[in-house]
Amino acid sequence: MGEVKTAIGLMSGTSMDGIDVALVRTDGETFVERGPFLGVPYDPAFRDRLKGTLEDAKAIVDRSERPASLASVEYELTLRHAEAVRRFLEVNRLSISDIDVIGFHGQTVLHRPDQALTVQIGDGRLLARETGIAVVYDMRANDMLHGGQGAPLVPAYHAALAAGFGERRGAVSFVNIGGISNLTYIGREGEIVAYDSGPGNTLIDQWVETHAGIPFDQGGMIASEGRVVPDLAERYLQSPFFTDEKRRSLDRNDFLPPQGADAELSDGARTLAYVAAAAIVKSAGHLPELPVSYVVCGGGRLNRVLMQDLRDLAALQGATVVSAEEAGFDGDAMEAEAWAYLAVRSLAGLPLTYPGTTGVREPVGGGLLIDPLLDIARD
Repeated sequence: MGEVKTAIGLMSGTSMDGIDVALVRTDGETFVERGPFLGVPYDPAFRDRLKGTLEDAKAIVDRSERPASLASVEYELTLRHAEAVRRFLEVNRLSISDIDVIGFHGQTVLHRPDQALTVQIGDGRLLARETGIAVVYDMRANDMLHGGQGAPLVPAYHAALAAGFGERRGAVSFVNIGGISNLTYIGREGEIVAYDSGPGNTLIDQWVETHAGIPFDQGGMIASEGRVVPDLAERYLQSPFFTDEKRRSLDRNDFLPPQGADAELSDGARTLAYVAAAAIVKSAGHLPELPVSYVVCGGGRLNRVLMQDLRDLAALQGATVVSAEEAGFDGDAMEAEAWAYLAVRSLAGLPLTYPGTTGVREPVGGGLLIDPLLDIARD
């Protein structure tokens, strides 16, 4: 076992609803001890500003560029992450000296893997200075430099969690239903395959925000009042994304929400919940073998309609579906935990991505380290 470090992971996902903060003690390999978790929501005004950066980011051709609102929002975003760390330490009665490193994801504002371009705003140097803790950030870029898609990065953590399952009767898949859904396959012998599986919450969120003025369909309540519109569902599920042999990572704009004339409010929410579930099962057809069980994390697991659709569709393949909590994990914390775990792997010089996860040519590490005590950065 390698040196065990205590790490904080910070995640701001495609839903742009806030910052997830989680603590993990790990050697960056098979030892994982999960600690506390805290969710810090963004205020509505900042969330709107953050969403506005997506349009400004379309002008970026060099990932160091920060056109229009991006520079000021990046500064504010970083300060909010620093405050989230301070609050997390206070709530859990921890001090700066208890933490070895922070894994900082930042906010993805542009992801174009076909152009080897990914942009996460978030100033690692500023975060290190504000918190007084070493920061590892920008963990996707090196993967893309070596021919990878830059996503997903969480599979290395999923594999570590699966190693604790003991005996299992077949392959298992971790499914993260965030704005975009992705799945991680861990085979009987521990082999890892992972890729984005399709739209998750993003279409549902955009639909209900546009037509009901609320940010998401809590628990699937709106969807539960509707019915699936078959033609609308098939329009999404017939996308070439699901049949292409080459798996690729998705930007939130790769699938766009329906038009108002396509469905009424509840039918639209119901249809998009079904699409999110069907996309997972359809994409699983590209795996080496179908999983016998799916472990679901991310916000989508709280949508009862989506989860029932996923259970029904998986059952047709002889598979079971459980939430992260039913498997003994915290589905809200898992991505932030992964960023803590990846930061420790980065410090140890271990790979973050693999040919079977991002399509990178060979396993590669990544991340930039900022040490606030020395005020230096290194790859």
